[in-house]
Amino acid sequence: MTPQLVGSPTSDGGTGPASVLDGKACAAVIKSELSGRVTALRDGDVKVGLATVLVGADPASQSYVAAKHRDCSEVGIESIRCDLPASITQTELEDVLDELNTNPAVDGYIVQLPLPPHLDQNSILERISPDKDADGLHPTNLGKLVLDVSGESDSPLPCTPNAIVELLGRHEISLDGLEVLVIGRGITVGRPLGLLLTRRSINATVTLAHTGTKDLPSLISRADVVIAAAGVPDLIRANDVKPGAIVLDVGVSRTIDADTGKARLNGDVSPETRRVASWFAPNPGGVGPMTRAMLLANVVDSAERKAAVSQLAR
Repeated sequence: MTPQLVGSPTSDGGTGPASVLDGKACAAVIKSELSGRVTALRDGDVKVGLATVLVGADPASQSYVAAKHRDCSEVGIESIRCDLPASITQTELEDVLDELNTNPAVDGYIVQLPLPPHLDQNSILERISPDKDADGLHPTNLGKLVLDVSGESDSPLPCTPNAIVELLGRHEISLDGLEVLVIGRGITVGRPLGLLLTRRSINATVTLAHTGTKDLPSLISRADVVIAAAGVPDLIRANDVKPGAIVLDVGVSRTIDADTGKARLNGDVSPETRRVASWFAPNPGGVGPMTRAMLLANVVDSAERKAAVSQLAR
């Protein structure tokens, strides 16, 4: 199925309601596939291990990390939690990473972002061994992604960008020749996503915009695919989007409810956009579950590479 054939025009020029890009269902399939690969490794006396490093007690970060460990349990991956105080020093945190880099039980690990402001985030990401970089954000792996225009990557890919590609692919949506607008210039999504989408195997034309872009609505209105990852609530509205466009809501921001005082998570895309789009990835339930699945995939890939090297050495 191609995006151009999805839906039919409505009286307002849209195709709605949009078909849902169901990240939960796709992630469940991927985890089932990974479970089989983990079992095969275990049958060869190879255990797969993921570690997480959480600094501080941010509730959202705690929730994300807990979900990753639940995923590991479902797939059969052994998991290690390193929960550290917010007061930890740069040197102390680097020492923790050095231990994980040399721990044979750890095939991959992540440092949950954001870190407290007194820590140098870039230096911490560089401290991770590129081979154990489960998030795919080490400068070496990002550099390989820059070089990888035609071939298959042999290094971890950034989880959320790869989740977007996988989510579209599993719905049989081809981006070949389409104009894709990526809104957001963060290291976890916006900046690496264009590198993935412009590889010859995907062959999209990508425009990278951000909150400082002038006349953003004109770029949105011409895009075949809009991927919103700016962290600005209701940044994308129905009247901005071209009828029949594919829209993925990846941005996350927190607002405080004036009545209850409780924090609320928001996406970047207004709900009414669904009546104009042909496909829509909601937030939550779209790219988020797929991101965690891609994290697990990076760890299993790492374990398989390590097992293959071990076999050759025998």
